[in-house]
Amino acid sequence: MFVFYAFLVTTVLTALDLIYIKTFQLENYDIKKYLKKTLEFDFAFGKKNKINFTKRLKRLIFIDFLLKFFIFLMFFGLIDNFWVNFVIVFFFVISSSFAVLLSFFVTYPFEELIKKRFIKKAKEKLSNINCKKIAITGSYGKTSTKNILYQILKEEFDVCATPQSFNTPMGICKTILENLKETDDFLIVEYGARRLGDIEFLAKNFGVDFGIITPIGNCHLETFGCFENIEQEKYELCKEAKEWVVFNGKSKGSRSLFDRFPKKKYLVCEDNSFAYAKNIETSATGSKFDMVIDGQSFACETRLLGKANIDNIVVASAMAYLLNESIYSIQKAIKGLKSTPHRLELIVGANVSIIDDSFNSNHDGFLQALEIISKFKGQKIVVSPGIVELGAEQNKVNFEVGKEVGKVADIFIVMNKTNQKALSDGAKQGGMSESQIFFANTRDEQKKLLKKVIKSGGVVLFENDFPDNIK
Repeated sequence: MFVFYAFLVTTVLTALDLIYIKTFQLENYDIKKYLKKTLEFDFAFGKKNKINFTKRLKRLIFIDFLLKFFIFLMFFGLIDNFWVNFVIVFFFVISSSFAVLLSFFVTYPFEELIKKRFIKKAKEKLSNINCKKIAITGSYGKTSTKNILYQILKEEFDVCATPQSFNTPMGICKTILENLKETDDFLIVEYGARRLGDIEFLAKNFGVDFGIITPIGNCHLETFGCFENIEQEKYELCKEAKEWVVFNGKSKGSRSLFDRFPKKKYLVCEDNSFAYAKNIETSATGSKFDMVIDGQSFACETRLLGKANIDNIVVASAMAYLLNESIYSIQKAIKGLKSTPHRLELIVGANVSIIDDSFNSNHDGFLQALEIISKFKGQKIVVSPGIVELGAEQNKVNFEVGKEVGKVADIFIVMNKTNQKALSDGAKQGGMSESQIFFANTRDEQKKLLKKVIKSGGVVLFENDFPDNIK
Protein backbone atom coordinates (compact mmCIF):
# COMPACT_ATOMS: atom_id res chain seq x y z
CA MET A 1 0.00 0.00 0.00
CA PHE A 2 2.86 2.40 0.78
CA VAL A 3 3.98 2.10 -2.87
CA PHE A 4 0.63 3.47 -4.00
CA TYR A 5 0.80 6.36 -1.51
CA ALA A 6 4.36 7.16 -2.60
CA PHE A 7 3.26 7.20 -6.23
CA LEU A 8 0.18 9.36 -5.48
CA VAL A 9 2.08 11.94 -3.40
CA THR A 10 4.89 12.10 -5.97
CA THR A 11 2.43 12.67 -8.81
CA VAL A 12 0.69 15.51 -6.95
CA LEU A 13 3.96 17.21 -5.94
CA THR A 14 5.43 16.87 -9.43
CA ALA A 15 2.31 18.53 -10.83
CA LEU A 16 2.79 21.38 -8.35
CA ASP A 17 6.44 21.59 -9.38
CA LEU A 18 5.35 22.60 -12.88
CA ILE A 19 4.91 26.14 -11.52
CA TYR A 20 8.60 26.21 -10.62
CA ILE A 21 9.68 24.33 -13.73
CA LYS A 22 7.83 26.75 -16.01
CA THR A 23 9.48 29.70 -14.29
CA PHE A 24 12.89 28.00 -14.61
CA GLN A 25 12.33 27.38 -18.32
CA LEU A 26 11.22 30.96 -18.96
CA GLU A 27 14.43 32.12 -17.27
CA ASN A 28 16.40 29.97 -19.76
CA TYR A 29 17.55 27.72 -16.89
CA ASP A 30 19.47 30.61 -15.36
CA ILE A 31 19.89 29.55 -11.71
CA LYS A 32 20.41 33.04 -10.26
CA LYS A 33 17.35 34.50 -11.96
CA TYR A 34 15.26 31.45 -11.07
CA LEU A 35 16.20 31.64 -7.39
CA LYS A 36 15.44 35.36 -7.34
CA LYS A 37 11.98 34.69 -8.78
CA THR A 38 11.21 31.88 -6.35
CA LEU A 39 12.46 33.74 -3.28
CA GLU A 40 10.22 36.67 -4.29
CA PHE A 41 7.30 34.27 -4.99
CA ASP A 42 7.20 35.73 -8.50
CA PHE A 43 5.99 32.74 -10.46
CA ALA A 44 4.85 32.36 -14.06
CA PHE A 45 1.14 31.74 -13.50
CA GLY A 46 -0.14 33.49 -16.63
CA LYS A 47 -1.43 31.96 -19.84
CA LYS A 48 0.64 34.09 -22.18
CA ASN A 49 3.69 31.82 -22.30
CA LYS A 50 2.61 28.27 -21.73
CA ILE A 51 5.12 25.70 -20.59
CA ASN A 52 6.97 24.27 -23.59
CA PHE A 53 7.32 20.52 -23.18
CA THR A 54 10.63 20.12 -24.97
CA LYS A 55 12.58 16.89 -24.70
CA ARG A 56 14.88 18.55 -22.22
CA LEU A 57 11.98 19.65 -20.06
CA LYS A 58 10.40 16.20 -20.18
CA ARG A 59 13.67 14.71 -18.96
CA LEU A 60 13.80 17.25 -16.13
CA ILE A 61 10.22 16.44 -15.08
CA PHE A 62 10.92 12.69 -15.25
CA ILE A 63 13.99 12.99 -12.99
CA ASP A 64 12.08 15.27 -10.63
CA PHE A 65 9.37 12.61 -10.39
CA LEU A 66 11.82 9.75 -10.04
CA LEU A 67 13.83 11.35 -7.23
CA LYS A 68 10.71 12.16 -5.23
CA PHE A 69 9.20 8.74 -5.80
CA PHE A 70 12.24 6.85 -4.49
CA ILE A 71 12.57 9.15 -1.48
CA PHE A 72 8.90 8.75 -0.53
CA LEU A 73 9.08 5.04 -1.23
CA MET A 74 11.96 4.74 1.22
CA PHE A 75 10.39 6.87 3.97
CA PHE A 76 6.87 5.43 3.66
CA GLY A 77 8.30 1.91 3.68
CA LEU A 78 10.51 2.45 6.70
CA ILE A 79 8.33 4.76 8.82
CA ASP A 80 4.81 3.63 9.61
CA ASN A 81 3.69 6.89 11.21
CA PHE A 82 1.22 9.22 9.51
CA TRP A 83 2.39 12.45 11.18
CA VAL A 84 6.06 11.83 10.51
CA ASN A 85 5.30 11.11 6.87
CA PHE A 86 3.07 14.18 6.74
CA VAL A 87 5.97 16.35 7.94
CA ILE A 88 8.24 14.79 5.28
CA VAL A 89 5.71 15.55 2.54
CA PHE A 90 5.21 19.09 3.87
CA PHE A 91 8.98 19.65 3.83
CA PHE A 92 9.06 18.69 0.14
CA VAL A 93 6.15 21.02 -0.59
CA ILE A 94 7.93 24.07 0.85
CA SER A 95 11.27 23.11 -0.72
CA SER A 96 9.94 22.32 -4.20
CA SER A 97 11.97 25.07 -5.86
CA PHE A 98 15.18 23.49 -4.59
CA ALA A 99 13.99 20.00 -5.56
CA VAL A 100 13.68 21.28 -9.14
CA LEU A 101 17.25 22.58 -8.92
CA LEU A 102 18.44 19.20 -7.63
CA SER A 103 16.82 17.50 -10.63
CA PHE A 104 18.47 20.07 -12.90
CA PHE A 105 21.92 19.29 -11.48
CA VAL A 106 21.30 15.56 -11.87
CA THR A 107 20.34 15.97 -15.54
CA TYR A 108 22.93 18.64 -16.36
CA PRO A 109 25.84 16.33 -17.32
CA PHE A 110 23.49 14.29 -19.50
CA GLU A 111 22.12 17.46 -21.16
CA GLU A 112 25.67 18.62 -21.88
CA LEU A 113 26.46 15.27 -23.52
CA ILE A 114 23.32 15.56 -25.68
CA LYS A 115 24.28 19.13 -26.60
CA LYS A 116 27.81 18.08 -27.61
CA ARG A 117 26.48 15.13 -29.61
CA PHE A 118 24.05 17.33 -31.56
CA ILE A 119 26.72 19.93 -32.25
CA LYS A 120 29.09 17.22 -33.46
CA LYS A 121 26.44 15.78 -35.80
CA ALA A 122 25.58 19.23 -37.15
CA LYS A 123 29.25 20.09 -37.72
CA GLU A 124 29.82 16.79 -39.52
CA LYS A 125 26.88 17.40 -41.83
CA LEU A 126 27.98 20.98 -42.43
CA SER A 127 31.52 19.89 -43.33
CA ASN A 128 30.12 17.52 -45.98
CA ILE A 129 27.99 20.19 -47.70
CA ASN A 130 29.60 22.76 -49.94
CA CYS A 131 27.63 25.77 -48.74
CA LYS A 132 28.80 29.14 -47.47
CA LYS A 133 27.78 30.38 -44.03
CA ILE A 134 26.37 33.91 -43.69
CA ALA A 135 26.30 34.80 -39.99
CA ILE A 136 24.36 37.75 -38.59
CA THR A 137 24.64 39.37 -35.19
CA GLY A 138 23.88 42.69 -33.52
CA SER A 139 21.57 43.99 -30.82
CA TYR A 140 18.50 44.33 -33.02
CA GLY A 141 17.41 43.86 -36.61
CA LYS A 142 19.03 40.40 -36.82
CA THR A 143 15.92 38.38 -37.57
CA SER A 144 14.43 40.90 -39.99
CA THR A 145 17.74 41.24 -41.87
CA LYS A 146 18.07 37.46 -42.01
CA ASN A 147 14.57 37.00 -43.41
CA ILE A 148 15.02 39.79 -45.97
CA LEU A 149 18.36 38.36 -47.09
CA TYR A 150 16.79 34.91 -47.43
CA GLN A 151 13.99 36.26 -49.63
CA ILE A 152 16.44 38.17 -51.82
CA LEU A 153 19.01 35.39 -52.24
CA LYS A 154 16.46 32.70 -53.07
CA GLU A 155 15.73 34.54 -56.33
CA GLU A 156 18.95 33.08 -57.76
CA PHE A 157 20.32 30.61 -55.18
CA ASP A 158 19.34 27.65 -53.03
CA VAL A 159 19.26 28.97 -49.48
CA CYS A 160 18.62 27.64 -45.99
CA ALA A 161 18.03 29.97 -43.03
CA THR A 162 17.37 29.43 -39.35
CA PRO A 163 13.62 29.90 -38.75
CA GLN A 164 12.01 32.52 -36.50
CA SER A 165 14.51 33.70 -33.86
CA PHE A 166 16.53 30.47 -33.70
CA ASN A 167 19.94 31.81 -32.63
CA THR A 168 21.19 29.35 -30.00
CA PRO A 169 23.41 26.26 -30.45
CA MET A 170 20.48 23.85 -30.34
CA GLY A 171 18.31 25.96 -32.65
CA ILE A 172 21.11 26.16 -35.22
CA CYS A 173 21.83 22.42 -34.90
CA LYS A 174 18.16 21.66 -35.46
CA THR A 175 18.16 23.80 -38.63
CA ILE A 176 21.29 22.13 -40.01
CA LEU A 177 20.17 18.59 -39.24
CA GLU A 178 16.56 18.97 -40.39
CA ASN A 179 16.49 21.71 -43.04
CA LEU A 180 19.89 22.06 -44.71
CA LYS A 181 20.09 20.29 -48.10
CA GLU A 182 23.16 19.15 -50.01
CA THR A 183 22.21 21.47 -52.89
CA ASP A 184 22.04 24.63 -50.75
CA ASP A 185 24.46 27.37 -51.74
CA PHE A 186 24.12 29.35 -48.52
CA LEU A 187 23.20 28.82 -44.89
CA ILE A 188 22.05 32.02 -43.16
CA VAL A 189 22.39 31.84 -39.39
CA GLU A 190 21.57 34.32 -36.67
CA TYR A 191 24.01 34.37 -33.76
CA GLY A 192 22.43 35.59 -30.53
CA ALA A 193 24.06 36.32 -27.19
CA ARG A 194 22.94 37.03 -23.65
CA ARG A 195 26.38 36.90 -22.05
CA LEU A 196 30.07 36.96 -22.93
CA GLY A 197 31.27 33.92 -24.86
CA ASP A 198 27.99 33.02 -26.59
CA ILE A 199 28.91 34.32 -30.05
CA GLU A 200 32.47 33.05 -29.87
CA PHE A 201 31.07 29.57 -29.17
CA LEU A 202 28.66 29.75 -32.11
CA ALA A 203 31.17 31.22 -34.54
CA LYS A 204 33.89 28.69 -33.74
CA ASN A 205 31.52 25.71 -33.96
CA PHE A 206 29.38 26.63 -36.97
CA GLY A 207 31.69 29.02 -38.77
CA VAL A 208 31.45 32.38 -40.54
CA ASP A 209 32.26 32.86 -44.21
CA PHE A 210 30.44 36.18 -44.57
CA GLY A 211 29.36 38.31 -41.63
CA ILE A 212 26.70 40.96 -41.06
CA ILE A 213 26.70 43.33 -38.09
CA THR A 214 23.34 45.00 -37.46
CA PRO A 215 22.97 48.02 -35.13
CA ILE A 216 24.40 47.56 -31.64
CA GLY A 217 22.65 48.99 -28.59
CA ASN A 218 22.03 48.35 -24.90
CA CYS A 219 20.05 45.12 -25.27
CA HIS A 220 20.73 42.60 -22.45
CA LEU A 221 22.74 45.21 -20.59
CA GLU A 222 21.71 43.52 -17.36
CA THR A 223 23.58 40.31 -18.25
CA PHE A 224 26.49 41.91 -20.14
CA GLY A 225 27.20 44.54 -17.50
CA CYS A 226 28.30 47.35 -19.82
CA PHE A 227 28.05 48.48 -23.43
CA GLU A 228 31.72 47.71 -24.08
CA ASN A 229 31.08 44.04 -23.30
CA ILE A 230 28.17 43.97 -25.76
CA GLU A 231 30.35 45.52 -28.45
CA GLN A 232 33.20 43.10 -27.79
CA GLU A 233 30.85 40.12 -27.93
CA LYS A 234 29.57 41.13 -31.38
CA TYR A 235 33.16 41.55 -32.57
CA GLU A 236 33.75 37.83 -32.00
CA LEU A 237 31.79 37.16 -35.20
CA CYS A 238 34.06 39.50 -37.16
CA LYS A 239 37.17 37.73 -35.88
CA GLU A 240 35.95 34.41 -37.29
CA ALA A 241 34.85 35.74 -40.73
CA LYS A 242 36.81 34.13 -43.57
CA GLU A 243 35.74 36.42 -46.44
CA TRP A 244 34.22 39.79 -45.47
CA VAL A 245 31.84 41.56 -43.10
CA VAL A 246 29.04 44.04 -43.93
CA PHE A 247 28.37 46.64 -41.21
CA ASN A 248 25.16 48.61 -40.77
CA GLY A 249 26.67 51.99 -39.94
CA LYS A 250 23.53 53.47 -38.37
CA SER A 251 24.67 52.79 -34.80
CA LYS A 252 27.73 54.01 -32.93
CA GLY A 253 28.57 50.45 -31.87
CA SER A 254 28.50 48.88 -35.33
CA ARG A 255 30.40 51.83 -36.81
CA SER A 256 33.03 51.42 -34.09
CA LEU A 257 33.47 47.75 -35.02
CA PHE A 258 33.81 48.70 -38.70
CA ASP A 259 36.61 51.12 -37.88
CA ARG A 260 38.29 48.49 -35.72
CA PHE A 261 38.03 45.54 -38.13
CA PRO A 262 41.27 45.19 -40.15
CA LYS A 263 40.13 42.75 -42.84
CA LYS A 264 37.82 43.01 -45.87
CA LYS A 265 34.75 45.00 -44.92
CA TYR A 266 31.86 47.08 -46.27
CA LEU A 267 30.06 49.95 -44.55
CA VAL A 268 26.44 50.46 -45.55
CA CYS A 269 23.40 52.61 -44.68
CA GLU A 270 25.43 55.80 -44.37
CA ASP A 271 25.26 58.38 -47.17
CA ASN A 272 27.94 57.77 -49.80
CA SER A 273 28.92 54.43 -48.25
CA PHE A 274 29.06 51.20 -50.27
CA ALA A 275 25.26 50.89 -50.17
CA TYR A 276 22.58 53.29 -48.94
CA ALA A 277 19.05 54.52 -49.55
CA LYS A 278 18.08 58.02 -50.64
CA ASN A 279 14.93 59.89 -51.67
CA ILE A 280 13.00 57.94 -49.04
CA GLU A 281 9.21 58.21 -48.90
CA THR A 282 7.49 56.30 -46.09
CA SER A 283 3.77 55.84 -45.57
CA ALA A 284 1.33 53.72 -43.61
CA THR A 285 1.44 51.07 -46.34
CA GLY A 286 5.15 50.84 -47.16
CA SER A 287 8.07 52.80 -48.58
CA LYS A 288 9.65 54.01 -51.81
CA PHE A 289 13.33 54.89 -52.14
CA ASP A 290 16.34 54.79 -54.40
CA MET A 291 18.97 52.21 -53.57
CA VAL A 292 22.62 52.92 -54.31
CA ILE A 293 25.00 49.94 -54.36
CA ASP A 294 28.60 50.31 -55.43
CA GLY A 295 27.74 53.52 -57.28
CA GLN A 296 24.74 52.07 -59.12
CA SER A 297 21.31 53.55 -58.36
CA PHE A 298 17.92 51.90 -58.86
CA ALA A 299 14.36 52.56 -57.68
CA CYS A 300 12.78 50.33 -55.02
CA GLU A 301 9.44 49.95 -53.35
CA THR A 302 8.44 47.71 -50.49
CA ARG A 303 5.46 46.86 -48.34
CA LEU A 304 7.66 46.72 -45.25
CA LEU A 305 7.11 49.54 -42.77
CA GLY A 306 9.60 52.00 -41.33
CA LYS A 307 13.06 53.35 -42.02
CA ALA A 308 14.67 50.59 -39.96
CA ASN A 309 13.38 48.06 -42.47
CA ILE A 310 14.84 50.13 -45.30
CA ASP A 311 18.21 49.85 -43.56
CA ASN A 312 17.71 46.10 -43.19
CA ILE A 313 16.92 45.91 -46.92
CA VAL A 314 20.07 47.89 -47.77
CA VAL A 315 22.23 45.56 -45.67
CA ALA A 316 20.71 42.42 -47.20
CA SER A 317 20.88 43.83 -50.73
CA ALA A 318 24.54 44.77 -50.32
CA MET A 319 25.38 41.25 -49.19
CA ALA A 320 23.39 39.72 -52.08
CA TYR A 321 25.15 42.01 -54.57
CA LEU A 322 28.56 41.05 -53.18
CA LEU A 323 27.55 37.40 -53.62
CA ASN A 324 26.96 38.15 -57.32
CA GLU A 325 23.18 38.35 -57.38
CA SER A 326 21.91 40.61 -60.15
CA ILE A 327 20.40 44.00 -59.39
CA TYR A 328 17.30 42.96 -61.34
CA SER A 329 16.72 40.05 -58.94
CA ILE A 330 17.42 42.22 -55.90
CA GLN A 331 14.95 44.85 -57.09
CA LYS A 332 12.30 42.23 -57.83
CA ALA A 333 12.73 40.56 -54.43
CA ILE A 334 12.46 43.88 -52.56
CA LYS A 335 9.09 44.58 -54.15
CA GLY A 336 7.73 41.23 -53.01
CA LEU A 337 9.23 41.15 -49.51
CA LYS A 338 6.99 39.76 -46.79
CA SER A 339 7.19 41.18 -43.29
CA THR A 340 8.75 39.17 -40.49
CA PRO A 341 5.99 38.03 -38.10
CA HIS A 342 5.70 40.19 -34.98
CA ARG A 343 8.25 42.73 -36.25
CA LEU A 344 6.47 45.82 -37.61
CA GLU A 345 3.94 43.44 -39.16
CA LEU A 346 0.93 45.32 -40.53
CA ILE A 347 -2.40 43.54 -40.11
CA VAL A 348 -5.31 45.36 -41.71
CA GLY A 349 -8.66 44.50 -40.17
CA ALA A 350 -12.20 45.49 -41.09
CA ASN A 351 -12.39 48.32 -38.55
CA VAL A 352 -8.87 48.85 -37.27
CA SER A 353 -5.24 48.36 -38.36
CA ILE A 354 -2.77 46.56 -36.14
CA ILE A 355 1.00 46.94 -36.13
CA ASP A 356 2.39 43.85 -34.45
CA ASP A 357 5.85 44.77 -33.19
CA SER A 358 5.58 42.47 -30.21
CA PHE A 359 8.98 40.81 -30.74
CA ASN A 360 10.75 44.14 -30.60
CA SER A 361 12.52 45.20 -27.41
CA ASN A 362 14.85 48.11 -28.00
CA HIS A 363 14.76 51.88 -27.72
CA ASP A 364 15.38 52.75 -31.37
CA GLY A 365 12.85 50.18 -32.57
CA PHE A 366 10.19 51.59 -30.25
CA LEU A 367 10.75 55.09 -31.64
CA GLN A 368 10.60 53.76 -35.22
CA ALA A 369 7.26 52.12 -34.51
CA LEU A 370 5.88 55.37 -33.05
CA GLU A 371 7.00 57.22 -36.17
CA ILE A 372 5.09 54.70 -38.28
CA ILE A 373 1.79 55.02 -36.39
CA SER A 374 2.08 58.81 -36.61
CA LYS A 375 1.45 58.41 -40.35
CA PHE A 376 -1.91 56.69 -39.77
CA LYS A 377 -5.18 58.56 -39.64
CA GLY A 378 -7.66 58.15 -36.82
CA GLN A 379 -7.19 57.04 -33.23
CA LYS A 380 -3.73 55.80 -32.22
CA ILE A 381 -3.38 53.27 -29.38
CA VAL A 382 -0.09 51.94 -28.01
CA VAL A 383 0.03 48.74 -25.95
CA SER A 384 3.40 48.06 -24.37
CA PRO A 385 5.19 46.91 -21.21
CA GLY A 386 8.26 48.95 -22.15
CA ILE A 387 11.79 47.62 -22.36
CA VAL A 388 13.64 45.36 -19.89
CA GLU A 389 17.15 44.08 -19.16
CA LEU A 390 18.66 47.56 -19.28
CA GLY A 391 20.15 47.53 -15.80
CA ALA A 392 20.60 51.00 -14.29
CA GLU A 393 19.37 52.61 -17.53
CA GLN A 394 15.93 50.98 -17.46
CA ASN A 395 13.90 53.73 -15.76
CA LYS A 396 15.51 56.46 -17.83
CA VAL A 397 14.95 54.70 -21.17
CA ASN A 398 11.34 53.80 -20.38
CA PHE A 399 10.60 57.34 -19.24
CA GLU A 400 11.93 58.61 -22.58
CA VAL A 401 9.91 56.19 -24.72
CA GLY A 402 6.86 56.92 -22.58
CA LYS A 403 7.32 60.61 -23.33
CA GLU A 404 7.38 59.87 -27.07
CA VAL A 405 4.21 57.78 -26.72
CA GLY A 406 2.58 60.79 -25.04
CA LYS A 407 3.40 62.95 -28.06
CA VAL A 408 2.04 60.52 -30.67
CA ALA A 409 -0.73 58.34 -29.20
CA ASP A 410 -4.27 59.00 -28.04
CA ILE A 411 -4.40 56.00 -25.68
CA PHE A 412 -1.56 54.22 -23.86
CA ILE A 413 -2.17 50.80 -22.30
CA VAL A 414 0.79 49.97 -20.06
CA MET A 415 1.24 46.23 -19.61
CA ASN A 416 2.60 44.71 -16.37
CA LYS A 417 4.16 46.50 -13.42
CA THR A 418 7.87 46.42 -14.26
CA ASN A 419 8.04 49.78 -16.06
CA GLN A 420 4.59 51.09 -15.15
CA LYS A 421 5.68 54.25 -13.31
CA ALA A 422 8.46 55.24 -15.73
CA LEU A 423 6.23 54.80 -18.78
CA SER A 424 3.20 56.59 -17.33
CA ASP A 425 5.30 59.48 -15.96
CA GLY A 426 6.96 59.83 -19.35
CA ALA A 427 3.62 59.78 -21.18
CA LYS A 428 2.32 62.58 -18.96
CA GLN A 429 5.47 64.57 -19.64
CA GLY A 430 4.79 64.03 -23.35
CA GLY A 431 1.31 65.55 -23.10
CA MET A 432 -1.03 62.73 -22.07
CA SER A 433 -3.57 63.11 -19.28
CA GLU A 434 -4.42 60.51 -16.63
CA SER A 435 -7.59 59.64 -18.54
CA GLN A 436 -5.56 58.55 -21.58
CA ILE A 437 -3.35 56.08 -19.67
CA PHE A 438 -4.55 52.62 -18.65
CA PHE A 439 -2.90 49.70 -16.88
CA ALA A 440 -3.25 45.95 -17.46
CA ASN A 441 -1.45 43.01 -15.88
CA THR A 442 -2.97 40.20 -17.94
CA ARG A 443 -3.93 39.58 -21.54
CA ASP A 444 -7.61 39.40 -20.52
CA GLU A 445 -7.45 42.82 -18.88
CA GLN A 446 -5.77 44.19 -21.99
CA LYS A 447 -8.54 42.84 -24.25
CA LYS A 448 -11.26 44.35 -22.06
CA LEU A 449 -9.56 47.73 -22.07
CA LEU A 450 -9.13 47.68 -25.85
CA LYS A 451 -12.80 46.87 -26.38
CA LYS A 452 -13.69 49.76 -24.13
CA VAL A 453 -11.49 52.46 -25.72
CA ILE A 454 -10.99 51.43 -29.35
CA LYS A 455 -12.61 53.38 -32.17
CA SER A 456 -13.19 52.34 -35.76
CA GLY A 457 -10.64 53.51 -38.32
CA GLY A 458 -7.71 53.74 -35.93
CA VAL A 459 -4.47 51.85 -35.41
CA VAL A 460 -3.17 49.76 -32.51
CA LEU A 461 0.55 49.26 -31.96
CA PHE A 462 1.63 46.24 -29.91
CA GLU A 463 5.20 47.09 -28.95
CA ASN A 464 7.39 44.49 -27.24
CA ASP A 465 6.07 41.41 -25.52
CA PHE A 466 6.97 40.13 -22.07
CA PRO A 467 6.73 36.49 -21.01
CA ASP A 468 4.75 35.60 -17.92
CA ASN A 469 7.82 35.73 -15.70
CA ILE A 470 8.11 39.50 -16.19
CA LYS A 471 5.52 41.21 -14.01
